[in-house]
Amino acid sequence: MENSEVLTDLDVADTSSTAKSVMKKLPEVTLAFWVMKIAATTLGETAGDLFAQTLKLGYFVTTIALFLIFVVTLVVQLGSSRYNPFFYWTVILSTSMAGTTMSDFMNRDASSKYLSDGVAKLGWGPQGLGLGYPAGAALLISILLAIFLAWKLSGMTFQIRDIVTFKGEALFWSAILVSNTLGTSMGDFLSDSSGLGYAGGALLVTGVLAVLVALMKVPAVPNVLLFWIAFVLTRPLGATAGDFLTKPVAKGGLDLGTAGSSAVLLAALFGLMAYAHVQERRTTGRSA
Repeated sequence: MENSEVLTDLDVADTSSTAKSVMKKLPEVTLAFWVMKIAATTLGETAGDLFAQTLKLGYFVTTIALFLIFVVTLVVQLGSSRYNPFFYWTVILSTSMAGTTMSDFMNRDASSKYLSDGVAKLGWGPQGLGLGYPAGAALLISILLAIFLAWKLSGMTFQIRDIVTFKGEALFWSAILVSNTLGTSMGDFLSDSSGLGYAGGALLVTGVLAVLVALMKVPAVPNVLLFWIAFVLTRPLGATAGDFLTKPVAKGGLDLGTAGSSAVLLAALFGLMAYAHVQERRTTGRSA
């Protein structure tokens, strides 16, 4: 496979039964894939903040609830015998929402820095571990590297088109959950602590993604490495974009609110999933 295919078509055509089986379980990594990934991660940011902050359920309760939703959606995805856009992208969305509140719970605390004016407590349970973004990111990077190490030692491929076992898919989704949590920490750090602001943080991540596109033409750079770096970086892009939509104008946002932004993004994502479902049925019909 040519390096130029990594970000636009990771699942190349193959006449073997194994490749056909996997292509029916996982999506092709095309431009549409990345558009849907960014939409899902942006919605994950706004929806996570909606439950934890706007509805004042708190990071602790919301994290538990969203993690349980992730487990349910994952069970449905794992139980499916073929690729279903609604199943797959629902898991991506649930990892994004859970990753948002997991990151906030790890990194934040009950100080006025993280709570709105006049708010002394956010929901039931502990307000957060207060690790801070650098320590939280270091912990998440360590967990993600441990997952990749276990994946490597298992002897299974990192190419998503070749994942054919329950264990391989479990490792894949574990890496996605941690990478989305890590991406949230990175996005919040860029937006809140780096001085770049929401728009500046989004522009920086976009620039790095552009560099990855350029690296597609460098034969020495592994395709799989580029894919996973891009997968992680689209999460902080979604985080900064979500904050830009929802945060007050005084803080550099558009102040559209978490509820309104989430509703628009959800409608857009469902529209994209419906389109992907139609395209998948057409592809299946032609190959039948």
